Amino acid sequence: MKLRCIIIDDEYLARQRLLKLLAHFENIVVVAECRNGKEALDKVHLKEPDLIFLDVQMPDMDGFTVYNKLKPKPHVIFTTAYDTYALKAFEINAVDYLLKPFDEERLGIAIDRIAEIKHNNKASSLELKIKTLIQSYAGEHTPFLHKISINEKGRAITILFEDVLCFISDGNYVQIVTDHKTYLHRMTMNALFKSLNPNQYIRIHRSYVLNRTYIENCTYIGNNEFKFKLKNGSELISSRSYKPSVLEYLDDMKH
Repeated sequence: MKLRCIIIDDEYLARQRLLKLLAHFENIVVVAECRNGKEALDKVHLKEPDLIFLDVQMPDMDGFTVYNKLKPKPHVIFTTAYDTYALKAFEINAVDYLLKPFDEERLGIAIDRIAEIKHNNKASSLELKIKTLIQSYAGEHTPFLHKISINEKGRAITILFEDVLCFISDGNYVQIVTDHKTYLHRMTMNALFKSLNPNQYIRIHRSYVLNRTYIENCTYIGNNEFKFKLKNGSELISSRSYKPSVLEYLDDMKH
């Protein structure tokens, strides 16, 4: 039996990657893609899918809000990048989810679980679990990420973002640069930046996000580019496409 599904994710590359992975599953038919919560509500109502892949972190409304608004509710596989509160909510309430970036094997496990739930008519018990999950997430969630836990040589390390000078994209990873050490963590820069307080952090390049606290000075070097010097002596050059963000930052500094 084929499952008609909709992919809901604000990141184009994430949607394309999931499409490519789903092409290996004969029981899955993708009937639509959505870039945000509003599109999702419209498309789910129109297409009536059996299953949705729903990103937790989206700019207009998060995945849990989207799910709450859906009537009737299709089966759902949540996807998330690294949101500490979301992961805790999933684990506490025993609801399956896919942590980005996931592979074909992990995706297959999630799809098999949904197929089993559908076959055994256990959707109502899952829906109750998700309802409880959303309540616990709402109780603990804060608007912006302020710390992250990473594994280093088998031990958990908590990094407070107030101690981070900058974040630098490194392939499928992000370098988390503090005054004394640089940590490597698997996440996308786009997902990270969406969870940071915009009053505290500035993105000057697709690969660079700076903590405003540690910016020593900013100098225009021509060609719509700026050089930022951090308090540890590091220097990073902005890209032309982020000039509006830099000008906004410089304007803020005047007041």
